[in-house]
Amino acid sequence: MKSTRVIKWLALATCIVMFLATFGGGVVTRTDSGLGCGREWPTCNGKFVPAHTIASVIEFSHRSVSGLAGLLSIATFVGFLIYFKKRRDLQFFSFMTLAFVIIQGMMGALAVVFSQSAAVMALHFGFSLIAFASASMMTLGAWQEDRDTRRVLRHDKKPVSRGFRNFIWASTVYTYIAVYTGAFLSHSTENRINSFLGIAPLSLHQIAAGVLFVVILAVGHFAYRKHPDHGDIRALGVTSVILIALQIVVGIALLYTAGRPELYMFVVLSHMVIIAALFAVLCYMSFRVWQLSPEKMAVQNASLQRT
Repeated sequence: MKSTRVIKWLALATCIVMFLATFGGGVVTRTDSGLGCGREWPTCNGKFVPAHTIASVIEFSHRSVSGLAGLLSIATFVGFLIYFKKRRDLQFFSFMTLAFVIIQGMMGALAVVFSQSAAVMALHFGFSLIAFASASMMTLGAWQEDRDTRRVLRHDKKPVSRGFRNFIWASTVYTYIAVYTGAFLSHSTENRINSFLGIAPLSLHQIAAGVLFVVILAVGHFAYRKHPDHGDIRALGVTSVILIALQIVVGIALLYTAGRPELYMFVVLSHMVIIAALFAVLCYMSFRVWQLSPEKMAVQNASLQRT
């Protein structure tokens, strides 16, 4: 249907703008432009059009892109409710996108008006990451739906094992935790987290990143070697390994460019973009292993037999 194709492209536009909003938040943080509009929201230094300073333009641009992401999320959510009535999963992803866009927007406004701790600011980035991942799953699912209507589907594929499904889900959750430690490090101005843990933020993040590297290697191994019938699962596994390898390389580059601000900002933004892409890939893989789980495929096969 033409209407579903329109929603597919609308979902893609929402996903792209959500990525730009997430990226813009990183630019605001790295350039210390969070107070470029003063402690005011939604106005910028008492005006709706900001003064021509770099900090105010960066902050105002980020607010504008985030606002556009909110409007597109509303339109996409309504579109999925109307034209994808049988796809409750895609409706849920569109709702998650809208909900977390609103939540992270409110947290951003509160961060401007009131000073926030590093833990809260890290959570702000985490929520924007969930919004982007939800938009990615919504978009990929919509394109998959459109593609499936154009071809005869194969229903003889083997389901993925429950162990692999649960492992992917656990890996996705752990990735979010590891990302949070990095976001906390980015916003932290203290050398230690607290006297109870006694672990420096950098050391904590390095440990979390090392464990994540091993976990993603295992994800790629099991996805590729154990699922020859599922090309998308294999592709997602290989992509996740490539992204974590790039993330480790860029993370090491951060240590060597810390004293060179002209390079450091671009390296740290690359670090953020790669981890956002990795988290989105793992979230979509979590969705696919749910679709291919024994229970879900049994229901689908039973439905096909009735028809």
